[in-house]
Amino acid sequence: MDYTHDVIVIGGGAAGLTAGGGCALFGLKVALIEGHKMGGECLNNGCVPSKALIASARRAAEAREEKRAGVQLAAPIVDWTGVHAHVHKAIAAIEPHDSEETFEAMGCEVIKEWARFTGPNSVEVAGRTLTAPRIVIATGSGPFVPPIPGLDDVPYLTNENLFDLEEQPDHLVIIGGGVIGMEMAQSFRRLGSDVTVIEPGNPMGRDDRDSVRIVVDVMKQEGVRFVAGKGAKVVQGDDGQITVTTDGGEDVTGSHLLVAVGRKARVSGYGLEELGVELGRNGIKVDARRRTSLKHIYAIGDCREGPRLTHVSGYEGSNAVLEIALGLPAKADFKALPWCTYTEPEVAQIGMTEGEAREAYGDKLTVITEGFDHNERAIAEGLNKGHLKVMLKGKKVVGASICGVNAGELLLPFSQMITGKSGTFDMGGAIISYPTRSEITKAAAFSAWEPTVFGTWPKRWVAFLAKIRRMF
Repeated sequence: MDYTHDVIVIGGGAAGLTAGGGCALFGLKVALIEGHKMGGECLNNGCVPSKALIASARRAAEAREEKRAGVQLAAPIVDWTGVHAHVHKAIAAIEPHDSEETFEAMGCEVIKEWARFTGPNSVEVAGRTLTAPRIVIATGSGPFVPPIPGLDDVPYLTNENLFDLEEQPDHLVIIGGGVIGMEMAQSFRRLGSDVTVIEPGNPMGRDDRDSVRIVVDVMKQEGVRFVAGKGAKVVQGDDGQITVTTDGGEDVTGSHLLVAVGRKARVSGYGLEELGVELGRNGIKVDARRRTSLKHIYAIGDCREGPRLTHVSGYEGSNAVLEIALGLPAKADFKALPWCTYTEPEVAQIGMTEGEAREAYGDKLTVITEGFDHNERAIAEGLNKGHLKVMLKGKKVVGASICGVNAGELLLPFSQMITGKSGTFDMGGAIISYPTRSEITKAAAFSAWEPTVFGTWPKRWVAFLAKIRRMF
């Protein structure tokens, strides 16, 4: 068959940009199709704007703690116009990295239009029919909006329009206590809004419970109100006054409502059903190599079943390049999957949580806990809330949970240990700059070997050497 391209990539977010750009840099003829904004969710209404808003909120929180470490600060004056401008300035600064021009310079043909499959190897876009032996679907995900009675009749926010607010909410009601809900709850509260979080289960349900407990306590102290163990039953009201009635009969009224209960894969409207691509409960079904039921078609990133994280999208995009450009089978391996929730303190996780590890290994599991209240950098800064937990099967690390300032920055060594590229013995003997928070990693790694190093046989050997030395 005379194909128009070597590979067609549908979607210009983290997954699609990595796959398309990588294949083009190897010299393949790539069609990169994006129907909305280049950069996808992460750049435009996800990671970038949320972290920029968190940065503004942190500045306000620091000032609000008027006296700390002997330094007096003035109470913060929050200028929402300035906060809004900071968020969009961050987006604009990063935008060129993901731009049409950047990927055209790499060798991609970028087409800004919606695509639809017309056959196993063909896609219709902008009045053209493109064909290729390999096709990558990277259409991402959008906010899931639950079928709560009355929700469609009131103005509500999701991450897709939250960062366009031109006025600060007086009282932000958030349905959902996951990553987005918790990060935004703390941020808006720190910026001066009243905030109520409605969560029927546990906040940040996939994270270590001890870590989450610390964050929830901090947020409560800062004034965030939690309506826990209750779901949203009915929503009613109008612009500026929206009431959520929980299934416990409690009414929560605020000026704005944010719905943050999860993500839904974008799989409709692309002709996948007609093509016979198998769909799962929330996304395209794929194998370990991210191949769909039609093996020449890949699905990577949020559109497929599996973890929805920007760094996972980039990882799978790189794997797609190995498969398509180099012909090297590349299976996804998530045993050292990291993630971080950017509350303060942060909650970071890699590999198994304690609960998952106990279920998997039972009494073969050892959990080592080091508190930041014993870390000298944390003590010196007066920011010593939190801990590091390391889950060990024998001496092998199977997971780590960190709660503390910049916790996400401390995950890398555990990625090396879980994947076998390093070990607790190596880390326990490493020279680490003093004083740093990363010393907590060395402390935990040494704790894994402490019973062995100072055990019976080493002590006997030391006693023998001492005896010999006394004889001469």
